[in-house]
Amino acid sequence: MVDSRNARKLVKKRKKKKKKIRMILLMLFFLFIGSISVFGYNIYLETKKASEKIYEALNPSNLWKKRDKKIEIRKDPVTILLVGVENQYHDEEGRSDVIMLLTVNPKTKKVYLLSIPRDTRVYIPSEGRKDKITHSYSYGGIESTIAAVNELIDVPIDYYITTDFEGFEKIVDSLGGITVNVPFTFKAQLTGSLKWHTFHKGKQKLNGNEALAYVRMRKSDPKGDFGRNERQKQVIKAIIEKSTSITSLTKLDDVIANLGDHVRTNIPPSDLLSFIYLYQKMDDARVETLHLKGYDDTINGVYYYIPAEQSVAEITKTLQQALEEKETTSFTQNDSDFVTSN
Repeated sequence: MVDSRNARKLVKKRKKKKKKIRMILLMLFFLFIGSISVFGYNIYLETKKASEKIYEALNPSNLWKKRDKKIEIRKDPVTILLVGVENQYHDEEGRSDVIMLLTVNPKTKKVYLLSIPRDTRVYIPSEGRKDKITHSYSYGGIESTIAAVNELIDVPIDYYITTDFEGFEKIVDSLGGITVNVPFTFKAQLTGSLKWHTFHKGKQKLNGNEALAYVRMRKSDPKGDFGRNERQKQVIKAIIEKSTSITSLTKLDDVIANLGDHVRTNIPPSDLLSFIYLYQKMDDARVETLHLKGYDDTINGVYYYIPAEQSVAEITKTLQQALEEKETTSFTQNDSDFVTSN
């Protein structure tokens, strides 16, 4: 009798203990959900404030290559022009120091990245003559650069993103720095302090100031502008991977807040989060780097990079096909064909 009574008491204690554990777990769950909701709301607010500040629409009448329908960032293939602009001086537009054309197809999970060397000789409509593409921005801002790129590559440019050097540094610093694989040892001068920094061959973590020097150096690169373009792609990829990783979620609102004064884009405020989600979705996609082939030339004492017509035609065809391709039934997420390449 005593044993059965003790047994019942023991069962009751165990039930109470389990109930307490469930209550504690439930409370922790709600606290977790609440913190995620607050965090998500903070990101929403920061995104809303930043996107309203950085949004600058394009004038459709200034664009000769346009879509005939509205693009849905999460579903439709898109092209995005990434432009790094030198700081403005004396109220004049800076030069487009970095020009990259990104083509993304969410349906086929294909990504193409084309770097256009800054000394590429191309017809600039706003200037009315052929010149280095780096000068296009100073002759009419981003619309002038888009027109110059379209003179070279015949694909519609749906969106653009521009940032100045200070904005680039702040984005990298907000992420806590990025890690890159330095191809060879070299020295480069840092902006601001003008100190010389040594980049050692191999993996190295860079802060914003160091990352800027890393992507701008070209005189000590045996590949010249092409070597610089490769390092630029490397850094862009590192920023995207870091900003969309789980460990960087707590820093995302800081990154977004830093965009306002230094970034401009025609991505509508309502679509900015969709743009971020797109990169998270494309995290396992294979990034194919396209190379603009050509040759060096000096015209009237000025150095230019002359793009080869065949290379331009091949790149244009590749990107046009990428924008038209539909999802294939044979695709699987773990397919080895879609492993990210450098």
